[in-house]
Amino acid sequence: MNKGILINAFFLLSAVFINQGYCQQILWANKVLGYSSENRPAQYGHAFRAKQILGIPNKLPDFGNSPCAWMPADPDGRNEEWIKVGFEKTIPLKQVAIAENFNPGAVARVYAYDESGKEFLISDAPAGQLTVKGRMLRIFPKQQNILANAIKIVMQPSKVSGANQIDAIGISDGVLPVEAVINIAKGPLLKTKRENMGSAINSIGQEVAPIISPDGKTLFFTRGNFLGNVGTSETQDIWYSKLNEKNVWGQAVNMGPPLNNAADNAVTSISADGKTIYVINVYSPDGSMALGLSRCFQTKTGWTFPKEYKINNLRESITASNKGKQVESMETTVSPYGNVMIISVERSDTEGKKDLYVSFLQPDDSWSEPLHLGNVVNTADYEGTPFLALDNKTLYFSSHGHSGYGAGDLFLTRRLDDTWVNWSKPENLGPVINTPLWDAYFNVPATGDYAYFSASEKVSGQEDIFRVRLTPEMRPDPVAIVTGTILEAETDKAVRSDLIAEIKKNNEVFTKATFDPETGEYRLILPLKEIYRITASEKGYFPFTEEIDLSKDTTLRNIRKNLYLRPIKAGQQIRLSSTMFAQSSAEVIRSSYAELDRIVAAMTDYPAMEILLEGHTDNQGEVQKNVKLAEDRVQQVKKYLLSKGIGAKRIQTKAWGPAKPIASNLTEQTRQKNRRVEFTILKI
Repeated sequence: MNKGILINAFFLLSAVFINQGYCQQILWANKVLGYSSENRPAQYGHAFRAKQILGIPNKLPDFGNSPCAWMPADPDGRNEEWIKVGFEKTIPLKQVAIAENFNPGAVARVYAYDESGKEFLISDAPAGQLTVKGRMLRIFPKQQNILANAIKIVMQPSKVSGANQIDAIGISDGVLPVEAVINIAKGPLLKTKRENMGSAINSIGQEVAPIISPDGKTLFFTRGNFLGNVGTSETQDIWYSKLNEKNVWGQAVNMGPPLNNAADNAVTSISADGKTIYVINVYSPDGSMALGLSRCFQTKTGWTFPKEYKINNLRESITASNKGKQVESMETTVSPYGNVMIISVERSDTEGKKDLYVSFLQPDDSWSEPLHLGNVVNTADYEGTPFLALDNKTLYFSSHGHSGYGAGDLFLTRRLDDTWVNWSKPENLGPVINTPLWDAYFNVPATGDYAYFSASEKVSGQEDIFRVRLTPEMRPDPVAIVTGTILEAETDKAVRSDLIAEIKKNNEVFTKATFDPETGEYRLILPLKEIYRITASEKGYFPFTEEIDLSKDTTLRNIRKNLYLRPIKAGQQIRLSSTMFAQSSAEVIRSSYAELDRIVAAMTDYPAMEILLEGHTDNQGEVQKNVKLAEDRVQQVKKYLLSKGIGAKRIQTKAWGPAKPIASNLTEQTRQKNRRVEFTILKI
């Protein structure tokens, strides 16, 4: 296949050709109106069925056997086979395109139909064996002024030995030859090359499934057919490599027990803070394994023993309708934020082979039953090796069922809403990444500069790991990387703490993390275009909340922010958020309720606690009005606490107005710091 020609060829869907001001329209069949038979090789899925002829070609411009094409039930039957399809509207018929992806030559007659149902025979040619593997058969009707909205093709299977398959049928109002092309992602990598990761990572064995840490400094991968593995050389082990200070990848190291044992082992995902990894299978203390998912946590002595992370109804129960349908293998990607998982698995509602499904984290820390991702992404062929990027909406995956360059290509699609079953049309990542061979397991760190993937281009041995520099169009949306430590305010001593990042506009918990001084700083990765509220909490300390405004950012941000916890004790003063109130108003905005709820929680945990609420303003305007505003604000905070069951005798108030500034009043930025509410623990 000539990749250069493909890249510059005509675009598929609703293709428009411009020739001296004339636009040529192409429509692909959108409904099946009837058919003689269809091949049904399996009880589950829709491989080779009549519906596979609908839409744009799934196989062409490549040729070959594909379950994403219609195939009659009897490959060499003596009877004629036919299929009739309709189109979304009626157009003047100048051309019919029939995508014969496998064993072409069996089409004997072609009919066109107008809106009244009148039939026109537009092609009648003898069927016969051809020497080519596939073709785009184009028919240019001799009849003039046919206004068509349906096409019927008649095949003679006995004239062409073996299975005959039709990928798609299109009609056009122009005579420029209709072409099937690959839907390439914007900004294809035409001026760069894939880089083999070299001997530090790739060996004479098999290297697949790279998982890059969010900071881009640790690469986990799976190595098979290698004598240095814990199990036999035929099984797969987890290995890793570190990027040193000279930006060079170090020699790969086997992760050893307990992650590696006599079975196949692999890392599937890593958390946003890099301190949790997810691995395939369920580990038992006796060394046996079962299908499923496990996770490991980083400690100062290494990674913990893998603990099962249950997926509900992963193995579908045996019933009369799906008897014998049991999950045998799967591939997964857990969202960097730990609340959503994409699974490649075969189930009773699959389109064909493995499909992509979504599962959600439940309150009991298990995963919901997999939900089908839909037919925009899934096809009657294989979809697998999913990777959900750090923007939580860009999904990379491999597929045999979308038009590509070879035995398995890499694609991207983007989530369009919060249902997780509505996705953009998959885009092929182009000929630098995809080859006529197998390409899979795409993975991108937070920076989005390089992508790491597996390929069958045998440089070092068997499958190897490569990387490629991404164009902006092919990267996930940029994120902010927030790092730091959590300290006791009075001593600057590091304090273990739980972290929660909430989206301010709806108080929705976006992600959770844990800071452990023994394992390094905390790390949060947050998509842009939102305002977040970061809260650190630990028993014996009052939770500390900090806002991070990313609503106007458009590029990657690295933010260093230490958080300070204050011990809960008499005399301790806590400053609340300066954005708790609307400007010049005493009304507490709804997004601040979560912060006030933390005061409620502390006063509930300490029933004897009494507090003093103090209101402050900047110096703009009349002093008396500012004092009145400060008084109104502390009264509103008190009112909220009372509504949550806190006794009135436990809350005192004081309004200072502009009398006690903590910053200059010369600029709006510093004046905002002076507009605040503080509370002091009087008794505990």
